[in-house]
Amino acid sequence: MQTILIVDDAPENLSLLSDLLQPYYQVRAANSGLRALRAAATDPQPDLILLDVIMPSMDGYEVITQLKADPRTANIPVIFVTAMESSEDEEHGLALGAMDYITKPIKPAIVLARIKTHLELKAASDWLHDRNKVLEAEIAQRMEDNLIIQDVTIRALAHLAETRDPETGNHLLRTQSYIQILALQLQNHPRFQHFLTANNIQNMVKSAPLHDIGKVGIPDNILLKPGKLTADEWEVMKTHSYLGFRAIELAEQDAERPLEFLNIAKDISRYHHEKWDGTGYPDGLQGDAIPISARLMALADIFDALVSERAYKAAFPIEKVIETISQGRERFFDPDIVDAFLQRQNDFIAIAKRHADSREAVLAKRVLLKGQGNQLL
Repeated sequence: MQTILIVDDAPENLSLLSDLLQPYYQVRAANSGLRALRAAATDPQPDLILLDVIMPSMDGYEVITQLKADPRTANIPVIFVTAMESSEDEEHGLALGAMDYITKPIKPAIVLARIKTHLELKAASDWLHDRNKVLEAEIAQRMEDNLIIQDVTIRALAHLAETRDPETGNHLLRTQSYIQILALQLQNHPRFQHFLTANNIQNMVKSAPLHDIGKVGIPDNILLKPGKLTADEWEVMKTHSYLGFRAIELAEQDAERPLEFLNIAKDISRYHHEKWDGTGYPDGLQGDAIPISARLMALADIFDALVSERAYKAAFPIEKVIETISQGRERFFDPDIVDAFLQRQNDFIAIAKRHADSREAVLAKRVLLKGQGNQLL
């Protein structure tokens, strides 16, 4: 049974409306504006309020103003019931949020009809609101599921490449964290703020594990070769960056719509071996021509390679790692990115320690590679 709150300072008016409505609705009454506000916010809340305008202390206009200002009562429909008949009074009441305006003396049939109409409208509005909340929740859940699927797919592809790469598993996790730290440090820098939006940072971190996926296409006799590669073998090895780019590009063509993170993934895969001075590969890009995402990945990748023990080398002392990266400023790395790294070097070191590869993982790689070495790329 729906609930109607009647608000009127005259006992005879409360009695008249109560007698009219009680056969059809649950009726509550308040003889002042203050009591009306309390009743409206108390469970069970009214489905509709019949509100007198002229009342002592707090008139109906003030009551509806406070009702609409309170999120708990803002959506309760209000019908003014008053002896005030001017069009200005009615317009004022409607402007404050009233749904209707009934003049006294009331006509029972009109009052019942209007109440019925507004309760039906309120019920329909509530149904739509609840339905929209359900749909929003379903959409949010599907979006979350899609993001999880994306993340799992990326990790699966990255781990596939990892099975043929002498690096160990936590490398992917560490480089993601390094990139995020650099990006957040540079987010408000004039040279980077146009690109390092929150969305781009998220997509960059998401796609970072794909940076070396192209190594899947490198023959074992080159990828796992002990010692230094020949000039011809090195040219084959360098193709891994383009192979990764091309694989992601083909996947992108199969997508029903463009995916932002795939654009960033392509840049990271193709250009993370480019160097600030133009001596990198595959395209010999120089300076700002190198995508920002690839510049960040370049430093993160080299830091991790230097600081981590591999099946084919020992870890460098952290002082030597920091010195090496500092010396690469304006040669291998964007100078501002090196500065950001130096400012956040303690965070880098903490991540390297927190997600360090176990000795067992390193030894397992050595067994997998049958004692072969590899060179740092």
